[in-house]
Amino acid sequence: MVLIRILLAFALVLGLSACGGGKFRTYRGPEVTSIQVHKADRKMYLLHNSKVLKEYDISLGFQPVGHKQFEGDGKTPEGVYFISHHNPRSRYHLSVGVSYPNEADRAFASTMGKSPGGDIMIHGRSRYKGQNKGDWTAGCIAVRDREMEEIYSMLRRQTPILILP
Repeated sequence: MVLIRILLAFALVLGLSACGGGKFRTYRGPEVTSIQVHKADRKMYLLHNSKVLKEYDISLGFQPVGHKQFEGDGKTPEGVYFISHHNPRSRYHLSVGVSYPNEADRAFASTMGKSPGGDIMIHGRSRYKGQNKGDWTAGCIAVRDREMEEIYSMLRRQTPILILP
């Protein structure tokens, strides 16, 4: 009887560990050497050199056409940036920072007497209650939470991200 209880307990522990894992994953594949975001197609690609490792459908800022210029304009930036940091406590499941604004973005906004904004991320959608369809962010790039777990594990600081119109 004791042996049966021990075996059942062991089976339960194995079963629960297989279901768990949480939101932090481990990635052991090829290095992501760059990211491309194609705003018009609502696609994001993680690349190793010229080979596409992963492709994602994305949502953008609620005013997706054009380059982000000012805080609150609802646009997603365009140009070359870098992954700046990982945020495990994001309001949107997990997130990785995009280095917007760069020096040129700050200078342009300054000439207009405005703030360029900031806090642009690639993130999940945890607290967003709608469908991950259409453009709903304040200028960020959004993917499904499970996809964000994968992206979070694959990206490293200073990975270049090219955001195209």
